[in-house]
Amino acid sequence: MPSPDRVCTLVPYFEVADGKLDDFKAMFPKFVDRTRSEPGCVHYAFSVEGANVHCREGYDDAAAVLAHLDNVGDLLGQALQIARLVRLEVHGPAAELDKLREPLAKLGPRFFVLDEGGIRR
Repeated sequence: MPSPDRVCTLVPYFEVADGKLDDFKAMFPKFVDRTRSEPGCVHYAFSVEGANVHCREGYDDAAAVLAHLDNVGDLLGQALQIARLVRLEVHGPAAELDKLREPLAKLGPRFFVLDEGGIRR
């Protein structure tokens, strides 16, 4: 029988200041390089639509999310000097989301509880 799915997905959307998109995009490799060494990272990449940037990221569990945010905290601080966090969604099982509610509160996330009827391979 498979183990329970504890994967947590962060879904941040950034709006980059006028004239700063190239600067923001120049930070992508720095974020990816730091994240590459994180054992709990399932996937991590950026996508862009105009001045809007999305970071597609998933982690084994809440502990891996918090380890990631600690690892890239200074880079995120730099990014927020030239962009604003428009929306942050956090998706995952209720028990894992409960571990993230307080630590992420200052970012104003919306939490989406994973329905237990899905599958993970």
